[in-house]
Amino acid sequence: MPSRSTVLVVAPADEALRGYCLDSVAAAYDIVLITHSAPTWERRCIRDVEIADPADEAALFAAGEALAARHTLAGVVTWSEWDLVNVARLAEHLGLRTNTPQVMRDCRNKAAQRALFARHRVPSAKAMTAHTLLDAALAAETIGYPVVLKPAAYAASIGVSRAGRSEDLPGAFDFAQAGAELSRESAAVLVEEYLEGPEISVECVTHRGTTRAVAVTRKTLGPAPYFEEIAHSVDANDPLLVQVGPVAASAVRALGLTDGIQHVEMRLTDAGPRLVEVNARIAGDLIGQLVHLATGVDLPRAAADIACGTAPDLTRTRRTAAGIRLLYPHVSGTLTARQFTDGFAAHTPWLRQVHWLREVGDTLTLPPAGSMYSARVGFFTVTGISTRQVEQRTRLALDQLTLTTSPPS
Repeated sequence: MPSRSTVLVVAPADEALRGYCLDSVAAAYDIVLITHSAPTWERRCIRDVEIADPADEAALFAAGEALAARHTLAGVVTWSEWDLVNVARLAEHLGLRTNTPQVMRDCRNKAAQRALFARHRVPSAKAMTAHTLLDAALAAETIGYPVVLKPAAYAASIGVSRAGRSEDLPGAFDFAQAGAELSRESAAVLVEEYLEGPEISVECVTHRGTTRAVAVTRKTLGPAPYFEEIAHSVDANDPLLVQVGPVAASAVRALGLTDGIQHVEMRLTDAGPRLVEVNARIAGDLIGQLVHLATGVDLPRAAADIACGTAPDLTRTRRTAAGIRLLYPHVSGTLTARQFTDGFAAHTPWLRQVHWLREVGDTLTLPPAGSMYSARVGFFTVTGISTRQVEQRTRLALDQLTLTTSPPS
């Protein structure tokens, strides 16, 4: 048998939501890893490892050089939003295929994205940057309420909220600014037009400058004014793909992306699809796994293929649907119960996975004091023949779920 190529994976993240990515790549490639701490679950997939903080460029380069000295590297890949720029720099340093670091910086900066969308006439939202509350107030008056405030360069819906009127602006600005202060790239806040309509994402694969939209993800958001995503579903037969695929491809092209996987978020407004942002990596929340369950298209494998200069196989082998429900408490407080009715999960084949992120007794904190990292209790995934059946089965599962918190006294 011919020897397998070796792929360098940087920052594999947690097993619960990203383990499937590493497993998928390991099925086709030998993996060497750069990670910030000693590997545990990752050991089943890897041949070699260097311990380094991907945020530290010097340490990352040294780790990459050490692995390149021991192995012939065919490509480098990451699905970590936080490390996209440094991994592009590392790939350049090692002479491996990559989008340019500047392109990845633009993908990390929502203000830069808005400017590029406007230049290339990609339908998006009016937006202005703000460094002070006064800047934000002037921007909101210029754009017109309601507006959305968010960190200019962050992710995971952290710091994102809607201000419906001027009285809401100080709290929304403080919330966004707190998120912006966590960013490596920019401390600015983005004030942008609120786009009315359902939120979706388009999962795209780009190889040598040609982008193909492979799936549409329908989203469910939590209570306003925040934008916490609480459910996603993918249907291989979604008729929306034909309409939104070209818009997503135009956004990818506007940012100068030539290779890789893109998670393109947009809203379906009365004026048509309008861009929210482009994320230059595989989507989180197991969306890549939903795409595989629904269509058979393997996005992590495609990412590795592209990194190695190989055209990915995007053949659809399934035409079904899949969904994930992310579990949040109704109120912040101490988790007192989290369980399905006895026997339900074991005797329900369409309930593909149940995973708990928190234990009884843990403290849960919803926005604005917290975020997805402090509020999510767990998740479950379901499969079905259509979006409708996935939604029906999700409701059935929720009917069998007990999830309670005791609010602080």
